[in-house]
Amino acid sequence: MTIDITNQNSAFLFIDIQEKLVAMLAKNKCAKKAEILAKTAKILGINTLLTEQYPKGLGSTIPEVKYCLPDNAKYFEKTSFNALETQGVKESLEGTKNIFIFGIETHICVYQTAIALLQKGYNVFVIKDACASRESDEFKTGINLMEKEGAKIITTEMVIFEMLKTSKHPHFKEVQALIK
Repeated sequence: MTIDITNQNSAFLFIDIQEKLVAMLAKNKCAKKAEILAKTAKILGINTLLTEQYPKGLGSTIPEVKYCLPDNAKYFEKTSFNALETQGVKESLEGTKNIFIFGIETHICVYQTAIALLQKGYNVFVIKDACASRESDEFKTGINLMEKEGAKIITTEMVIFEMLKTSKHPHFKEVQALIK
């Protein structure tokens, strides 16, 4: 990649990986990939933000993700589909160049947030295998449109190895074990 990506200039933005939303998905790997990314963020010390869309109705973040996040992860309850409309989100991204975004639903909250981030000048990476929508057509359309608008579409393993850079990284074996 030609973009300078480091743990210090990047953030993971988890979008609405909540109990009722995950339950609506038919056999999807989104939750498992989000768990891997949560563990990676904790091990590598990556700035981590997490949104919950109307948790009173949709439940909270699934335990598999919630209990693996870094201790300093920032949680934001929201009602807007675009996470940047939520108080505190923009401020928590200050000093960050690269945003790795993923979650549910790809064509609504992930899409609207990714577009808003692109408009603010961030390098936006959509982690495709950690995204989901209830309908496959909606998912594909959301991914395709984000890519056309300038987001880079990548996978969980691509992110992990981009952050590690080398097998000599002090946490290489610990992070690599998450995907084996």
